[in-house]
Amino acid sequence: MDIFAVNSGYFKLDGGAMFGVVPKTIWQKLVEADQDNLCNWAMRCMVISQGNRVVLIDTGLGDKQEPKFFSHYKPTATNDLKINLKKIGLTVNDITDVVLTHLHFDHCGGAVKWNNAKDGFETVFPNATYWSHSEHMNHALNSNPREKASFLTENIQPLIQNQCIKYLDKEDFNLNGFDFLTVDGHTDKMILPLLEYKNKKVLYCADLIPSVAHLPVNFVMGYDIRPLITMKEKQNILEIAAKNEYVLFFEHDAVNEACTII
Repeated sequence: MDIFAVNSGYFKLDGGAMFGVVPKTIWQKLVEADQDNLCNWAMRCMVISQGNRVVLIDTGLGDKQEPKFFSHYKPTATNDLKINLKKIGLTVNDITDVVLTHLHFDHCGGAVKWNNAKDGFETVFPNATYWSHSEHMNHALNSNPREKASFLTENIQPLIQNQCIKYLDKEDFNLNGFDFLTVDGHTDKMILPLLEYKNKKVLYCADLIPSVAHLPVNFVMGYDIRPLITMKEKQNILEIAAKNEYVLFFEHDAVNEACTII
């Protein structure tokens, strides 16, 4: 198994939203904010290559949204996923599986694009099977008023209509060294891929621990629908990670790709 970190670009989110009830006087020592209180965040994906399988975990924001939408998030280098796949010798046609940790737009937007006529949508990775969790999909399709804006129809319905999506809790992923955990604090049944790599466990943290700055248990995003559950899940995983020397892979940290807990 080979693992690659592949960036799909950067975007900006409000610092207060990213750190919840933690005061700015504290979090600004860890992450710099601009004059509008916006912080820069990565959309770091992972590629796993094993035999004839090439697995992509998450896809970033994509580039199909309207300018008004992008104006809220100020993305840069939104096409970097294809460019950075090319740097490791891959094209979108080489991807056999796309694991979507959850269906918030900054994690799955890059899975779907406009068709050539711009009158409909198609998948970006034409040869790939897309993977989610069945309970999360049901949650995304029947979401709550607070979270609904993060689940965009154009990101989700094309996967269903093209019948290219399967569910890790229903079918065998069948890749040696691949397992996954699920957590419910950020959103229902978010997937955290757990990989065996060079005698180590590598945990793709998704939005449970989006950056090094979110390692403190009480540093919980305002986006989480169940912040107290997030704290319990984070505490549990950090204890396991420290005991077993997990490598924690960060999706949104603009500087740090990964770390271990001492």
